[in-house]
Order: sequence, then C-alpha cells, then structure tokens
Amino acid sequence: MLDAATSALAQFADPTMLLYLAVGVVVGLIIGVIPGLGGTGAVAVLLPFVFVLEPEQAIAMIIGAVAVVHTSDVITSVVLGIPGSASASVFLLDGHSMAQKGQGGRALSASFLSSMVGGLIGIVALTLVVPVAQPLVSAFGSPEVFALIVMGIFLTATLSKGNVVKGLMISAFGLALGLVGVSPVSAEYRYTLGSEYLTEGIGLVAAALGIFGVAEIIDLVAQKKAVASGKLDLGGGWGRGARDVLRHKGDVLRGSAVGVGVGILPGVGATAGSWLAYGQAQAFAARRGTSSFGKGDPRGVIAPSAASNGIESGALIPTLLFGVPGAAPFALLLGVLLIFGVQPGPNLIQNDLDLVYFIVWSFAIASVVGAGLAFFMARPLARLSFVSFPVLAAALIPILFMSGFQEPLNLNVFYVMLLLGVVGWICKVTDIPRAPFLIAYVLAIPLERYFFLTVSVFTPAEWLTRPFVAIVALVLAAVTVASVVMAWRRRRTAVGESRSEASEASEASGPAAPPFVDLAVSLGALLFFLAAVLLATGFSASGKVFPLAVGGIGLLLAGISLVKDLVRIRAEDGLGRFDDAWKSRLRVVLTSVAWLLGFIWAVFGLGMIAGSALFAVVFLLVVARMRALPALIYTACIAGALFALVELAELVPPAGYLL
Repeated sequence: MLDAATSALAQFADPTMLLYLAVGVVVGLIIGVIPGLGGTGAVAVLLPFVFVLEPEQAIAMIIGAVAVVHTSDVITSVVLGIPGSASASVFLLDGHSMAQKGQGGRALSASFLSSMVGGLIGIVALTLVVPVAQPLVSAFGSPEVFALIVMGIFLTATLSKGNVVKGLMISAFGLALGLVGVSPVSAEYRYTLGSEYLTEGIGLVAAALGIFGVAEIIDLVAQKKAVASGKLDLGGGWGRGARDVLRHKGDVLRGSAVGVGVGILPGVGATAGSWLAYGQAQAFAARRGTSSFGKGDPRGVIAPSAASNGIESGALIPTLLFGVPGAAPFALLLGVLLIFGVQPGPNLIQNDLDLVYFIVWSFAIASVVGAGLAFFMARPLARLSFVSFPVLAAALIPILFMSGFQEPLNLNVFYVMLLLGVVGWICKVTDIPRAPFLIAYVLAIPLERYFFLTVSVFTPAEWLTRPFVAIVALVLAAVTVASVVMAWRRRRTAVGESRSEASEASEASGPAAPPFVDLAVSLGALLFFLAAVLLATGFSASGKVFPLAVGGIGLLLAGISLVKDLVRIRAEDGLGRFDDAWKSRLRVVLTSVAWLLGFIWAVFGLGMIAGSALFAVVFLLVVARMRALPALIYTACIAGALFALVELAELVPPAGYLL
C-alpha cells in the first residue's frame, strides 16, 4: 500500500501533471461563482478534454475542479450577500455580516483556509478507510454490488431536497435514458428509434450539460441582468482570518468530520452538510456562552467551509470503493473512469490501488493550490457577478455545446442537449432535484450488468437472503418509512407553507409553479414510461428484462405522483393559473429557447466558429444591448477561444453545411 501511495505521488514530479491539475483548479474556481453551474458544470465543461488526454492527466484535471468549487462559491455570498450555490447560502448569516462590518477579507481568509483543511481531512479519512474496507469490498459479489448501486440511486433521490416521489421518478427517467444504445447483455440496439446518433447512447457530457448547464443558461438569459449591483468592497482582515482558523481549530475539525460523514451518504448533499456543520458549531458556542452567531461570528464561516470540502473528499469514498457516486460531480468522475475502462469498486481496490492514491494526492494538492489561488482571485471572481447574464451566456453557450459535441461527434446532440435543458428547467421550477437523474444515468449500464449477472447465477432465494443484500433492503425500507412519516408530519404542521424549500428549484428566483404544471409533469412522465415499456416488449428475452423493470417502476412512480398532484389540486381548489409574473417569465424563457435554436441552426449552417461568431454578435447587440464595437471585440475573443480549443486542445469543431 505504501508503494502504491509513493508511486502515485511520484507522478506529480512531471510538470505537465501539475499543469493539468492547475487548469482544473482554475476552471473550478471560476465556474464555482456562477450560480447554478457549480461542481457539475465545472466537471462537464472539462469532460471533452478526457478524449484527448492520458488517463492520469484527465483525472487530475477533473479532480482539480471538483476539489475547489466550494472554495470559490463562498465569495459572492460573503462579499455581495448573493449565494453562488445553495450550499453557500449558509454564509449569508455570518460571512456577509462580517463583510458589512468591513471584515470581508477576514471572512474569506477563514473560509479558504478552513475549506483547504476540510478537504485534506477528508482525504486522510479516505486513506485510512482503504485498507480497512479492502477485505470487505473484495468479498463483494454481483448481488452485493447490485444492491449497493440500487441503494445509492434510491438514497440520492430520497435524501435530496425537493419532491421525493418526483425525485425517484427522475431517477427512473435517468435509468431509462442510460439504456439507450447498445445493450450490455444482448447484441442489440435499444430505444434508438432508428437514429444512427442514438446507437452510441446520448452521451454523458451531453446529459450533464443539458440537465444542468443549458437549464441554467435558459434562466441566466431569462433574468437579463447581473447578479449584483453597487460597489465591490472585499474589506480587510485577511491575516486575522488565518488566526481565527488557528484559534477555532476545534470547529474546523468538527466541521470537517460532519462534512466527511455527510459526503459518504449519497444524496444528502453539500447544502445539508453545510447547515449541519453550522448548527453543531452554534450549539458548541451556545454551551460555552460565547455565541454571537448571525452577527458576524467567524465560527459561522469556519465550520461550514470545512464541511463543504469535507463533503467533496468524503464523497470519494463511496465513489471509488463501491462505484456509487455521492453527488452529481462524482457521477461525472465515475463516467470518466468508465471511459478509460476503470470500474470503481472491488476491482479498483484490488488491481488499481495506485490509481486510488493518485486521486487522493490530486485532491490534496488541489485543495492547497485552490486555497492559495483563491486569495489572489477573490476580487476578479467577485467581479463576475457584476457582468450581465446575457454577456456571460454569449460565451458559455458555444463552449457548452462544443463540449457536448466531442463525445458523439454528431450535430444531433445539440437538439438532445436543448431538450434536456428544458427538462432541467422544468425540474427547477417544480421542485424536482436533478442530481438523481445524472447519478442514475451514469449507473444505468453497471446496474443492468450486475442485475443480469445476479439473476443468471443465483436464484431469487439465494441472492435476496445474502446478509449484505438483506441489510440494504432493511435500510431502504427504513428510509422509505421515515420519508413517509416526515412528509405526513410536514403536512400537519406546515399546511400552506411555501414549497420553496432548500432545493434546486429554490435556487431559481421567481414564483412557484401552479398545480397544473406538476400535474402535466406527472402525465408526461406516465406517457414516457408507458412508451418505454411498449418499446421494451420488442427487445430480446435477455435485453428486455431490465428495461421492463425500469419502465414498470417508472409507471408506478408516475402514477403515485399523479395521484398526489390530484390530491393537491383538490386541496387547493383548482388547477391554478399562470399569473402575470409567470406569464412574463415564460415569455422570456421561450425567447431564450428560441435564441438557443438560432445558435444551433447557425452552427449547422456555418460550422462551429463562424456560426458561434454570428450568433454572438447578434445576441450581444439585441439581448445584451451592447454597443457595436465592444460586441465585435467580444465576439472576436469568443471565436479566438474556440479556435484555440481546436488548434491547441485538439477539440473537434462541428462542420456546417456551408462552411
């Protein structure tokens, strides 16, 4: 084991390895401050480079981005009072209060250093867990791995904030889309609808960027304004913040421990972990009689900062040891490993232990480098919040779509990304968590493979009664009962309470969707799963078993969701209607979708660089209302960046019909 750790560390003697790690860190810091994109967006933007890099280089770059996203998303929360992500909302209490007193630098300094320590403690936990877990993981057979994947998907959907039933339903949707293409258990294509593009599946990058990135772009353009306005003032106290971390080291350690524990559990997420860490720090301070939480107490920044990065490093434990990603960014990391033929779980621990320690060292180094860079990049990153959303979107749209093109090298992927973007936007406004979709999508093929191996080798009585499978079944039953009881209690104690709880839906500003929108989502899901079942009946005997199971479960969940929506409509005396605010929002969102279609058609006709340039200049003049000369200069920069990606990074640009 020591040899594997030493060998992994030796790879960083290569300067190019550190360079790729640094690129990931910088991208993660930048994307982290853009609301809605976060770690998933940062990893998805970098995924296309996986296809032109060596495995270790690509993994180092991806880990670099994941390790620092929660280091930078605190900046706008502290300085501007605007959370860069849902998990960063906790910093509005004490971090922003400190900034209002002219101590923004103190809060940021304490946050950056605590975040670094939290990440390192999580990595130490992973290092200690590997030798202990190795015998257990090595003893796993296909029934245990199958049960573990099912538990991961179920817990992600159940524990994520938002509508639980629809969270499970979106998981089934992700599984169904993950089955598109070549069957892993039979020599046939499934759900391709005669499309050559779909024979290779939808593509991980397209799915991730569509459901997260494009959905956020639609909202960014819809707002037509910058996140912040007014004066940017970081304040002072940078050195004092470092001393706060040393003085409150107990809060750093406890916050890190909370983060690692939450990270191990799929679906709990950074938001819940940050608030849990804040709560325990507040409780400790109250017992000592020294609490000033909510009024600018540095411990209110230190504990959740340590937890946020502890969550990210802690989520590596289930991802690497069991092949079950703890959060959406790690679903993409799992996809990267699968692209290189690396299967996380028992085989990874037995055969590629040096790769595990390479990931460990990558995360540790990225945590340190990210904290250092954050001190220098805090001001320019905060300034991004003063840039108009359409101005950002003009550059993000070509980059996101070009990234999605790299895996299939087929222009039809643009339509799929746009469609998934609309689905992602609907999820936001109807309180449906999106992380379960991506995790289920990535795990669809491994889940079917282990399911097929399990039912082929074991009888139901044999594999269902294995100890670990029985324990997983009990856990799932307990979680289900607890969810039902909690939902019943909430209905009794919070009748009429706003549905805008801490979820991805609540990240979007705007009014709650009227009841008939939820009803339409349930009906649409019911029709989708019905079609999936009907198409599955035409597959081979072995190829249709799992699709029928997924479709059947999806139909059941859609039916339950439909009943719940009808009960809600009856309780609220009607289907509801779009008020003026909703009508205005829909008009702008539909306009945003039309602009994205215009971009797609421009690329189809003129190719990536020329089409993006034409789109950008028109978009900047009409939507961003930029003056002609700055619009032309910015457009030239966008085209130059795309050209550099083609020439230097060896990305493949879509060719147009005319150019």
